[in-house]
Amino acid sequence: MPPDASQPNVHRQVVDQLGRLIVGGSLAPGDALPSEELLAGQLVVSRSALREAMKVIGAKGLIESRQKTGARVRERRFWHQLDADVLGWRFATMPTQAFIAELVEMREIIEPAAAAAAAKKRDRDQLAAIAAAYQAMAAAGDRDAWAKADAEFHSAVLNAANNELMSSLFNVIATALHGFFLLSARASDDFKYSLPHHFNVYDAIRKRSAPQARMAMQKMVDDSRRHLQHTGGVA
Repeated sequence: MPPDASQPNVHRQVVDQLGRLIVGGSLAPGDALPSEELLAGQLVVSRSALREAMKVIGAKGLIESRQKTGARVRERRFWHQLDADVLGWRFATMPTQAFIAELVEMREIIEPAAAAAAAKKRDRDQLAAIAAAYQAMAAAGDRDAWAKADAEFHSAVLNAANNELMSSLFNVIATALHGFFLLSARASDDFKYSLPHHFNVYDAIRKRSAPQARMAMQKMVDDSRRHLQHTGGVA
């Protein structure tokens, strides 16, 4: 018997299963979704739970429903690519080289400017948060701990820029960036290889040198791109 739709985690599970099918390519753009009865059976859920999940998936731009033709997967250009779930599904279903390249490009646009702003506008507590994240990276005993601290470092830099729009954007892509940092760490024998780059960013922000902070962050992103190219992680 399908799980009771009243269970708190069932809705989340159905959304996750359906999202992975679409984002992972099992259901391609233009494909019609199986009938409600068949799809509910495949996912082992009630039809009511499936309907609720499809509403969420539709709100994320992944599917569209029409009266006569039923639900179909939408073209990727309509997907809400910065949605935390969509980003998470892309990483969970093996990130493509093109997607990783897009993330690196986004970092190139946002992070050097954010580091420069942080050097100008950070306060004492914000600098301490950057330092604490750096220290956590230095102390990390495994790749998971490193990736978590790495994400916290970049989040702290964005927060120190004191630009609410910039911080909000970073919060949206935080899931994908954490996955990116973990992928980068796993692609290297020495997962702490980029620690000196992070220190240079921190030190420039500490000295309130905006040009130096911008340059240090740009070098970090450039190095990340080269590293993933060398290890086959990015095109």
